[in-house]
Amino acid sequence: MSSDKLATQLVSAGRDKKFSHGAVNPVVQRASSIVFDSVKAKKAATAKRADGALFYGRRGTQTHFALQQAMTELEGGEGCALYPCGAAAVTNSILSFVSAGEHILMTGAAYEPTQDFCNVMLAKMNVATTYYDPMLGEGIAALMQANTSVVFLESPSSITMEIQDIPAIVKAVRAVNPDVIIMIDNTWAAGVLFKALEHDIDISIQAGTKYIIGHSDYMLGTAVANKRCWVQLREQSYLMGQMVDADTAYMASRGLRTMGIRLKQHEAASIQVANWLSTCAEVERVNHPALPSCKGHEFYKRDFNGCNGLFSFILKDKLSNEQLANYLDNFVHFSMAYSWGGYESLILANQAAELNRIRPAGDVDFTGTLVRLHIGLEDVEDLIADLDAGFARLK
Repeated sequence: MSSDKLATQLVSAGRDKKFSHGAVNPVVQRASSIVFDSVKAKKAATAKRADGALFYGRRGTQTHFALQQAMTELEGGEGCALYPCGAAAVTNSILSFVSAGEHILMTGAAYEPTQDFCNVMLAKMNVATTYYDPMLGEGIAALMQANTSVVFLESPSSITMEIQDIPAIVKAVRAVNPDVIIMIDNTWAAGVLFKALEHDIDISIQAGTKYIIGHSDYMLGTAVANKRCWVQLREQSYLMGQMVDADTAYMASRGLRTMGIRLKQHEAASIQVANWLSTCAEVERVNHPALPSCKGHEFYKRDFNGCNGLFSFILKDKLSNEQLANYLDNFVHFSMAYSWGGYESLILANQAAELNRIRPAGDVDFTGTLVRLHIGLEDVEDLIADLDAGFARLK
């Protein structure tokens, strides 16, 4: 991770005096009803309800406006919508731009709940989904249909970590139909390691639960949109009742202030662990975007300005259920949990057959057990010793 400008932005974004009332941090303003002193004041608030005026709690308070301004500045958008979790940000962004009878293109290595939403909810609405190989690149043009309304990216891919050739995909899609809305689940990049909107993507989505919050104790989703999509995203999400509470918005704003230094530590530690894993006899391949062994590494080097703590590696052998339980149950510093992005190190594992079930665009190219790690803020030597002891248990 680099850029002193970004470090400064993370400290200063969304800290206008109108939000802080003289304090360092934005105020926590909890409100459902907003009281108007006159009919004239009520009419003025109504007219400006979408432009930062206090109108009704579901539209937001100064606490929400501060976070939205910060995220908009950091990602270079026109505005930011807030959601109760990352999955809500994904699903409501898609719902805001599809209609019954239309078609979307979804990366075939997307986050599993995103796929479930397409297969269940969109199918029920008569919206068709075509899954594509995340490494397809400009070949995506051949999958475009006359009724394609949304193209959805996720880079790196969930679990297997492929980096997409996003400029090639975007160029190909725009050449077929410039009006198609292109979205990305940009959670891995925390919205700042890959500047999606600078690559002609319309909406950058992330689970702020991860690195923005940073402490595994609140849930949040964000979607930053460009000018052509912002009003529709904002109003449709409002109609679907999407919002977050003021305390979560405050904690997200606070998390931004240290996110830069945390990401640097996650990056340095994860690269050190990944390099160590690449020397281990038990390991077939390390899927860390910063390493040449990761698919799409060349696109990572070109398009990203840093990495984080999340990556995976593949064992040469497929572990039995007993081996896997013995392996996962006895770590000292790695805990088993589904989320990531906090200060703690995490570990999960998937068998190839499990991943094949959620890879509708093609099977995975390995047979050994895949292990996903999130490298937290612990001492790297302790983490390596813990992983080494795990390999010893396999023997």
